[in-house]
Amino acid sequence: MKDTLLIGGHFPISRGLNHAVSLTLDAGGNTLQLFTKSPGQWKARNISKEEAESFKALVRDNNINPVIVHDSYLINLATSNESLREKSLRAFVEEIQRAGFIGAGYLVTHMGAHTGAGEDAGLDNLCRSVSRAIEMTGDSSVVILLETTAGQGTSLGYSFSQIARVIDECGGGPRIGVCLDTCHVYAAGYDISTHEGYKKTFEEFDSVIGLDRLAVVHLNDARKGLGSRVDRHAHIGRGMLGLDTFRRLLRDPRLRGTAFILETPEPEKMHKHNMEILRSLI
Repeated sequence: MKDTLLIGGHFPISRGLNHAVSLTLDAGGNTLQLFTKSPGQWKARNISKEEAESFKALVRDNNINPVIVHDSYLINLATSNESLREKSLRAFVEEIQRAGFIGAGYLVTHMGAHTGAGEDAGLDNLCRSVSRAIEMTGDSSVVILLETTAGQGTSLGYSFSQIARVIDECGGGPRIGVCLDTCHVYAAGYDISTHEGYKKTFEEFDSVIGLDRLAVVHLNDARKGLGSRVDRHAHIGRGMLGLDTFRRLLRDPRLRGTAFILETPEPEKMHKHNMEILRSLI
């Protein structure tokens, strides 16, 4: 797969898991990201064995790989609120199990927010929580991907050094990696919009974390400026990053085999159009 260019999108499952596959195929994608439940609710609907097997067969028969799950937005593994942290941990473990049940290889998660306790305290809580989740799902092959964030509010994960700390303190094993979001890193202050800035950013990523940990890249243009700390996605080429940024990403030989996933607005309407733009840049 390292020689294959993987492009897909995050598609809704409101009409079932298989419909997300249909949307992917219609858009011309060969990889897929989805939720397995409503991201704004704690409660999750059951996925039947029949539905899971049908989904796995459909993605296998259509060569869609990898399948990536994004976890719930409610989960906060970094909070100092012990009750919320325990509830988040249970939900996170369930997300890992659900991802494995449908045959997904990765689970993307936001790194949480310290909610006023300070970044060190938040990172300590996050490291303990992720370590426990890995231990509680020891029979799973699902890889947890820490997503880079814009650093909005008290959110963690806006710097490569924070991500590296979590990986290291969780043992640095094969079940933890990284998802880089183009909008988020730009808003966090990494200027990937210029040739020199792109070069510097990925040299730092490789030095601090290691490019071998990078499994997924979320492709989103940015509505707000460099270092704004504001997470607002825009369609490809319609934001502050511009087409050259995505051309560099897609042509970077180091990223072959990495899954490129669109998270731009109006997925059912616009992902196909955005994918066509991306292919024109290759």
